[in-house]
Amino acid sequence: MSTLPRSVNAWGVSGGDPTEIVHVDPHETRFHQGFCAHCQHRTLAACVNSSNAVLLAAGIGHNRLMVKKHPSAGTPAVAALIKDQIPHTLHPYEQDPGSDLSYGLEAAAAIGVPPEQVFKTLCVQVDGNLSVGIVPVHCQLSLKALAAALGGKKAVMAQPADAERATGYVVGGISPIGQRTSLPTVLDDSALEFAHVFVSGGRRGLDIGLDPTALVAVTRAVTAPIAKES
Repeated sequence: MSTLPRSVNAWGVSGGDPTEIVHVDPHETRFHQGFCAHCQHRTLAACVNSSNAVLLAAGIGHNRLMVKKHPSAGTPAVAALIKDQIPHTLHPYEQDPGSDLSYGLEAAAAIGVPPEQVFKTLCVQVDGNLSVGIVPVHCQLSLKALAAALGGKKAVMAQPADAERATGYVVGGISPIGQRTSLPTVLDDSALEFAHVFVSGGRRGLDIGLDPTALVAVTRAVTAPIAKES
């Protein structure tokens, strides 16, 4: 069963679905269908309060929100999802540089989601070619399984500088979405067990929630059992 983080919406109502107060540019509403939960207008274009509105996401369901614009959310990953009209949620949190947890486990704890549902993005050299493996944050990546999934023979972890140069993101904030270079990508098939999974939003302190099938589509990934227990 999918688990969604508990949060507080624009009117202080606590609920099980992720909500967030956002600032919305009404000129951006052409990207999405939705309505303003503040005044119940059918579309934001009709809503005089749309500059400070919360949108319901098309395709996600009642009270599951798609954030349209957030002052901290301007990353290539978010831009790619908006461009392709893919329903998603944004989950910013305060990243603690002194935390003893890994970036992924810290994100899971911060947004209140089980580690099995939060996925980390790892860059790997498969037969000398950069590739991406996406696995749950509490697991390790099986290099052998990743190489096999991509039809390769040998895989080794990529150097951080190579990963940052190819993806356009910094280590700890590498998103599988909106990378500078489109890389062969494998998603651990455990992601398909959930209605929503969470991946980095393209910077430290920001995660994105979306349907795993949408993640497969936007990254052009294949799925395979590439995770192993830590």
